[in-house]
Amino acid sequence: MSSPLRIAIVGATGLIGRTLIERSVGREDIRILAIARREMKLPVGAKMEMILADPAAWEAVLAQAKPDVLVSALGTTWAKAGKDEAAFRAVDQELVMNTARAAREHGVNRMIAVSSVGADTASKNFYLRVKGEVERDLLKVGFDRLDILRPGLLRGARENDRRVGERLGIALSPLLDLALHGKYRKYRSVSATLMADCILALAQRKPAGKFVHDGDGIARAAHGLPQIMRDKE
Repeated sequence: MSSPLRIAIVGATGLIGRTLIERSVGREDIRILAIARREMKLPVGAKMEMILADPAAWEAVLAQAKPDVLVSALGTTWAKAGKDEAAFRAVDQELVMNTARAAREHGVNRMIAVSSVGADTASKNFYLRVKGEVERDLLKVGFDRLDILRPGLLRGARENDRRVGERLGIALSPLLDLALHGKYRKYRSVSATLMADCILALAQRKPAGKFVHDGDGIARAAHGLPQIMRDKE
């Protein structure tokens, strides 16, 4: 039996990170290393390692752990950043890029990064412009394989982090999604479970290249994740 795939995830305490950890329970083909700044409750049966460290020490953690794949689910919100552009960039851009460069410096050849639908360096929307800049810069880091995920509105249970507008959007998403066709399909909502399964599936793909996945691409990848290991629970 081959050794489990070693996946390091930063942003583990967020919705996607927590869901990815939950979806990895029972799988013998992967091992998760969560790198975070604060503690979190781990699901029963999780076979993984969690290292709590200040971001300044993340490079040392990656150098020691030598994961096969880096997953970045890092991100804050405009409100959490105090509506301050520098504070927002510190997490969504600088921390993402610093972690990516550190991982590549220490031999990690594959990365999966969570971005956003509409990411564009020329966008008038600050959030989407920053996401676009990060995508552009990640392409220059030198990973053999880079997968960029561009989900629409994320559905899932966050920890006391839902804004009124976002909660309303999630409640209405089943109806709104039905109205989004053609070029607008990419704006359909995506569940955190689908995102997690997509990440686990893409982490196991080795062909080199740079790939961008919208909502439909995320779903296709997720549906290709082998279910045998988890079904034995």
